Amino acid sequence: MRVLITGATSGIGQQLTCDYAKSGHQVIACGRREEVLQELQKKYPEQIETLAFDITDRGKTVELLGQQEAIDIAILSAGMCEYLDVTEFDADMFERVFRVNIFGTMNTVEGLIPIMGKGSQLAIIGSLARLLPFTRAEAYGGSKAAIHYITRSLEVDLGKAYGIKVLSVSPGFVKTPMTDENDFEMPMRVSAEYASRVIRKGIAKNKRDIGFPWLFSGMLKTMSLLPQGMQVALSRRMARN
Repeated sequence: MRVLITGATSGIGQQLTCDYAKSGHQVIACGRREEVLQELQKKYPEQIETLAFDITDRGKTVELLGQQEAIDIAILSAGMCEYLDVTEFDADMFERVFRVNIFGTMNTVEGLIPIMGKGSQLAIIGSLARLLPFTRAEAYGGSKAAIHYITRSLEVDLGKAYGIKVLSVSPGFVKTPMTDENDFEMPMRVSAEYASRVIRKGIAKNKRDIGFPWLFSGMLKTMSLLPQGMQVALSRRMARN
């Protein structure tokens, strides 16, 4: 199969790239850092092709993706995270995070539609952070809540118009260079290898909602059903710990 992965130069995206390549699939690894892409290609010269671009550049993204041959699976892993300090409120931060996590992802979707046919799979990586009003996560959690809604709506419309299967991926904490910068406790954090294994298994089973680790996912989904006042109280308590 031909698998296209964005965010291939780091974290979950890089691990997925290596694991699909090791399994013998043809992988189009996409990212901004050409030197990292070149290293990946050297590791798996027969399996990996590379595309260097910034997903926030709509013109370049659509142009380069439109030049590719048909693909079977696209995994949109590129993203960023910043946390808000309400005592020094920075509205520009929201724009930075949304530009990558929402608009950049949609630039990629626009470029992918012409090269994805009936039965192909589009997996969009969000986050379990969308489920509760976590402290300082206004921009990141807000972008992931939006991307989850968009993913569900795309499941309806892309399925109807093109026969593309759209899957939502919601990780908890995964050990990556991005989470290594966090200065708070990250319960049930899993390895990138674990994340890749769960995602690949979920895609193979055409699972429409891939959330992990399962215990953490189940806990947050249950808590998200509580009255909003209780959710806020729980989040305040977690923020103090």
